[in-house]
Amino acid sequence: MESTAGAGQLLAISDLHISYPDNRALVEGMRPESDDDWLIVAGDVAETVADVRWALDTLARRFRKVIWAPGNHELWTHPSDPVTLRGVARYEHLVEVCRELGVVTPEDPYPVWDGPGGPVVVAPLFLLYDYSYLPAGSTTKAEGLAYAETTGIICNDEFLLHPDPYPTREAWCRARVAETERRLAELPADLPTVLAGHWPLDRHPTEVLWHPEFAMWCGTTLTADWHRRFRVATMVYGHLHIPRTTWHDGVRFMEVSVGYPREWRKRPDPPGRLRRVLPMEVEAGDRGAAPGVGRGRGGAR
Repeated sequence: MESTAGAGQLLAISDLHISYPDNRALVEGMRPESDDDWLIVAGDVAETVADVRWALDTLARRFRKVIWAPGNHELWTHPSDPVTLRGVARYEHLVEVCRELGVVTPEDPYPVWDGPGGPVVVAPLFLLYDYSYLPAGSTTKAEGLAYAETTGIICNDEFLLHPDPYPTREAWCRARVAETERRLAELPADLPTVLAGHWPLDRHPTEVLWHPEFAMWCGTTLTADWHRRFRVATMVYGHLHIPRTTWHDGVRFMEVSVGYPREWRKRPDPPGRLRRVLPMEVEAGDRGAAPGVGRGRGGAR
């Protein structure tokens, strides 16, 4: 682990989706409040490597440290991207891009936040999902997918996120979970953690989805006890496009996404607000959707 002492804030954002010009403009306007601010970027920056590089480079030039975890959109082999790498090779290429920019990835030593609210280990996670968040009445992935097809809610991952060389996305997920679990278990027992990934560690955040079948693409039951096992102070995630804070077993779960312009334009809060992880934001008992946010659609993200 590396440590960088200082003051400032540990901030977080996700689901920047900069292929939308309005979202790109939000990134252009993002600035730290002090020279000591760190920023977690919890996935879904963009679909092309060039856009991911631009956004992370822009932010890395402004914040003292940027910490990135991939989302499903970065892992897509999108027809608009001249980089045609698939699966693990694509992820490893993105890791190398981040290292060129000085951005921390899930493959790097976990940094320690020594500013206000610390010391805390900040661990970016890449875990994927394994279809274990099944719709009610389904007992297998096949049944869940069949039901989702009847509703018209099928995640684009089924067509664009390839698991090569793993046979399935769930096999890749299991490998990622095993390796990440090993690393987290080796952390000093006296240090709390901030775990930051694109998908939530527990299923409870998906309970407000308008389309509950979308939960299949939102995580894995294999991590359901990690917020207790690994001394988690805060779990930072995105993916759902329902920015809010919930508490589960006394642990704070923060959904920090920007989302698509059609979503954030409906909200009363200014778009692209960086959420403060540490020191902890003062929030008025927010266990449900934030005022004006309502229930998320949970469509084909």
